[in-house]
Amino acid sequence: MSVTITAADINKLRQTTGAGMLDCRKALTESNGDFEAAIDWLRKQGQKVAAKRSDREAKEGVIIAQTTADNKSGIVLCVSAETDFVSNNAEFVAFVKSIADAAIANNVNSAEELNEVVINGAKVTDMINDKLAAIGEKIGITRFERVNAEYVASYIHGANRMGVLVGLTKAAAEAGKDVAMQIAAMNPLAVDESSIAPETIAREREIAIEQIKAEGKPAEMAEKIAIGKVNKFLKDNTLVHQPFVKDNGKSVADYLKSVDADLKVTEFRRVALG
Repeated sequence: MSVTITAADINKLRQTTGAGMLDCRKALTESNGDFEAAIDWLRKQGQKVAAKRSDREAKEGVIIAQTTADNKSGIVLCVSAETDFVSNNAEFVAFVKSIADAAIANNVNSAEELNEVVINGAKVTDMINDKLAAIGEKIGITRFERVNAEYVASYIHGANRMGVLVGLTKAAAEAGKDVAMQIAAMNPLAVDESSIAPETIAREREIAIEQIKAEGKPAEMAEKIAIGKVNKFLKDNTLVHQPFVKDNGKSVADYLKSVDADLKVTEFRRVALG
């Protein structure tokens, strides 16, 4: 049974990937309307598509990243809005900051839990509804992440448009900030290759093989070249293997080792408007 491909479907794929309209139409047709498969189809044709990342959701809003006083825990929170007029409003930023403070004070672990927290006699969910009524825009908690570690560093980038948390094995304030800035700039998928799902690696290998075959190279050669492409994918997308932004001559792992032989990143969270 054929699936009807709408203009909205094509536009959504175009916005996500940056590919042309005709290519997006063909990708959706070839993939029977499956959005994820359409992205893979475009990549197999050798197209460089924009990465679809879960940290880019709300177009506007305010992101706050902060830690507890002892730096043993941190939260990153996104309260979305519809326009930059609201996002850039100092009163709205202060409103989101008050919610983040309450999340820290109440040891909150999820957005659902945060909505039930009481600030000055009012639940957060009611405060958001009141703010919605006052400004006439749809707002809400769209992301909430928490990191617990021996030491957690936080970083806010670009007028509250991105927040990063980094968990480390020991206290290292300067290194924590450096690594958080690295994550903000280079957007890794995971700390290292062991943190990347096997199906993601298998998918990259399959796409690489199809790309190489499309270039006319024989299958046995495609297999060998694909290994190199997958290794490059892992280097580009895993934090510890990325070139350190402050010194491209060393990797992030090398930088951490230069600070302290036992210093390692345990996890990170990156939330961005986009």
